[in-house]
Amino acid sequence: MLNPVHLRTLVAVIRAGSFADAARQLGYTGSAVSQQIAALERSVRVPLFERSAHSVRPTPAAEFLARRARDSLTTLRALEDDVAGMAQGTVGRIRVGSFPTASERLLPDALAHLREQHPAVEVLLDEGETDDLVHRLGDGEIDLALVYRYDLVPRPWPRSLGVRHLLREQLVLLLPPGHPRSEGTLRLGDLRDEPWISTREGTAGALCLTRLCSREGFEPRIAVRSNDYDVISAFVRAGLGIALVPALSHEPTDEVVARRVEDVTAHRHVSALHRSLRHNPAVAGAVDSLERSAEHLIELQPGVDRPE
Repeated sequence: MLNPVHLRTLVAVIRAGSFADAARQLGYTGSAVSQQIAALERSVRVPLFERSAHSVRPTPAAEFLARRARDSLTTLRALEDDVAGMAQGTVGRIRVGSFPTASERLLPDALAHLREQHPAVEVLLDEGETDDLVHRLGDGEIDLALVYRYDLVPRPWPRSLGVRHLLREQLVLLLPPGHPRSEGTLRLGDLRDEPWISTREGTAGALCLTRLCSREGFEPRIAVRSNDYDVISAFVRAGLGIALVPALSHEPTDEVVARRVEDVTAHRHVSALHRSLRHNPAVAGAVDSLERSAEHLIELQPGVDRPE
C-alpha cells in the first residue's frame, strides 16, 4: 500500500525542483526526504528520479504518479478535515428521537440554528413515546432523545445518560365554546361531573389526570381517548368532553376555550437525554440549540416556564 506521506513528499519535490527545497517547505531534513523517496521507489518498484551530483530529475513514472496522487491527496485531506470535525462535533450525523409536540414546537427552531452553526452535521429524526425513546437511546439506536415526565408520575432517567432539562409546561384545561365554566374562577373539583377526553390508558398524561382528580375525591369519567393532541382539541371543539393538556400542545383558537385551573399546579417537564458525548461529539451542539429553542418558547408561549 502506498504511504500518503511519501506521496506528499514526491509531489513537493517535483513542485520544488530539488530534495533540499522540498525539505525546507515540508519542515523535514534533506536526509528524511531522500529516505522517503527511496521508500516510495521500493514500493512502486521503479526509479522515480534520475540523480546526479548536483540535481535530481523526475522520471516519467514520477510525473505520472504525482499527477495521480494529487487528487487522492486532496480527497485524503478532506477526509482528515472531516475526521477532525467529527472529533470537534462540527461534522457528522445525529440520530434524534422525539415525541410529536417537541417535534412540532421545539425542533424546527433548534435544527435551523444547528444547521446555521454546523452545516456539515446531518440530522435523522424518528418519533416515539418516551419509554420507547429511552430504551432505544440506551441501546445506542439514537444519540439524543426529547422526552417528558409529569408531576405525580415519577419517572427516573437512567444514570448512564446525560440530562439537560429544557422547560416545564403548565396543564391547560380545554373547554368547548359556550361551556358554563368558560368564565370565573375554576377549580378541579368543579369539573367532577364532566366527561373527559384523555390520552391512552396507562400513559403519563392519563395517570396524571387520574391522580389529580383523586386528590379532589373523584375519578374522571373518560368519554374518549387519543394520543394526538390535535384530535383531542377537535373532540373538545365538538363538545365530546373537556381535556387537560400541556401548554405546548395547544395552539390558541377561537373554537376552543383554554382555562387555567387554580388548584392544578402539576406540570409536564421536557428534557433532552443523550448518551456520552464521547460516542458522538456533535450531540453537544444539538443540545445547545435545543436549549436556545426552549428559551425562545419560554419568552413567547404562555404557560411555559424555565425548568426547576
